[in-house]
Amino acid sequence: MDELAEIRDRMRAFTRVRDWEKFHDPKSLVLAITGEVGELAELFQWLPAERAQSLATTGKLHKRVGEEMADILIYLVRLADVMEIDLADATFSKLEAISRKFPAAEYQGLAPVKD
Repeated sequence: MDELAEIRDRMRAFTRVRDWEKFHDPKSLVLAITGEVGELAELFQWLPAERAQSLATTGKLHKRVGEEMADILIYLVRLADVMEIDLADATFSKLEAISRKFPAAEYQGLAPVKD
């Protein structure tokens, strides 16, 4: 996960040189992530569900989707940094937990249903 560390370090430097640390409290970063997720959702909002993937994998829309996803990742990595969370470790732990919670033998081809 050297790439996550590089993103974290570059965002730290970007923030520090602009004196923006004061704006990067957890609440503000969560709201920034939410806003960027909204911008990503807006790109798909009126696409027919059955064609959304094919429409978003080429051309201008594909580029925009990548840009919005990058914005989300940047803010998420920054939030993890501010909260002193090792995002890679947290992600691997979560993957292990959901593997135990949803064993492939029991959930093959089935969407999990909330209790």
